[in-house]
Parts: sequence; structure tokens; C-alpha cells
Amino acid sequence: MKTIGLLGGLTWESSAEYYRLINEMVFERLGGRHSAEMIMASLDFDPVNELMKEQNWDGLAEILAEKALALQACGAECLLIACNTLHNIADRVAGKIDIELINVIDVIGAEIRGKNMKCAGLMGSTYTMKMDFYRKRLSEKFGIQTVIPEEKDMELIMEIIENELGKGEIKDSSRRQFLRIMGQMAEAGAEGIILGCTEIPLLVKQPDTEFQLFDSTFLHSAAAVEFSLGTEGGKER
Repeated sequence: MKTIGLLGGLTWESSAEYYRLINEMVFERLGGRHSAEMIMASLDFDPVNELMKEQNWDGLAEILAEKALALQACGAECLLIACNTLHNIADRVAGKIDIELINVIDVIGAEIRGKNMKCAGLMGSTYTMKMDFYRKRLSEKFGIQTVIPEEKDMELIMEIIENELGKGEIKDSSRRQFLRIMGQMAEAGAEGIILGCTEIPLLVKQPDTEFQLFDSTFLHSAAAVEFSLGTEGGKER
């Protein structure tokens, strides 16, 4: 079993979900009393969030690279950044370490292409939806086009992420809003929906909707288990 390095606290609620999923998948593969070999570095999210608001990507790249190097020094053999938005600087972090960084966008792109889909709706933070790093990588590496919500709905999604999900609050009213937005993206041509924020799967899960969901937290965790064990990734929930 190879050791997984998890760069978390981005937020801690979604990092706890990563920890649970990875350990559950390892147990499914190996049985007995097996759990994952994993090392986590957990950041204080508030100052990270302030730097994100300032779009100080240089400062964030330095912070993440420092933590990634610490994980590597402790024995991590791969790295997960438990945040979709911060994959904006993932390649810069990867360039500072000698271990493999498992990029969540690549994991999602491979999953969408494996289902023979060519267009997906993208839900995430406003940075993830508005900046081009996510959509450009999906297009250039996988030939996948993306649909994003209308401006007012992007603001609503971000408000729910920041003021509810990031604080551990799950509301049925917010779930209904997310499902409404998904329906609009499907009408605009999306064949499936990317849950491109690691907090969103805390609110919306596959049984909640008829739309095919691409859960970034689950798929990223499954890719880490595949790296660690050399077996297939996790089952779909």
C-alpha cells in the first residue's frame, strides 16, 4: 500500500469526507481491519479564503507548496489537494514536489469521457465557474465542453457554499435550488453535472436527481485509492 498525502482543511468538512471515503474504499478492497496509509496536512481555511478573495494565487501557491513538501518529507507518495478551486495552481505545486499530484480535473475528465459524454454542467465556487482553468483543461485534454450557470445562480451557489456548506449546514431549500440550476444546465446541453466543489456533495447526492453527477470528492478519493493499491477506483455510490 502506497501512502496518500492529503492537503486538507479547504474546508475541514470536505476533508473529513475525503478521509471517510478513502478508508471505506480501502476496506472494500482489502477487508479485514484494513484502512488507508494516509498523511494529512490541514490548513486553517480562513486566511486561505482571504487570499482567494484577493486572488493572490502566488501567495497561495507558496503556502500549498510548503505543505506539499512537508507531506512528501513525511513519506507521502502522492498528493491530493482537497479543493477544486485551488487546482488553479495545482501545476505550480506539482512542479515543487517529486511525488505525483493527482489532479481532480483530470480524474473528472477521464470519468466523463469514459461515459461518452461531451458536454457537462459545472457547479463550484465562482472562481471555478468563472475562471478558465477548469473549463480549458477539460476542453484541451478531454474534448469536453462545459456549461456554467447564469450569473445570479453562480452568486447563489457561492453564497450557499460559503455560508452553509462550509459551516456544516445542510438545508433542503438549498438542495432544491441546486437541482433547479442543474435542470437549467441540462436544458442548455449538459449531459451530466460536475460537482466541482468538494463541499457540494455534502448537499446533493446521486439519489437526489436523475442527472448524472460527477462527484469530485468521491472520484478524487477513488483515484487516490487506485494509486495506493494499484486496483480499480471506488464504486459509484
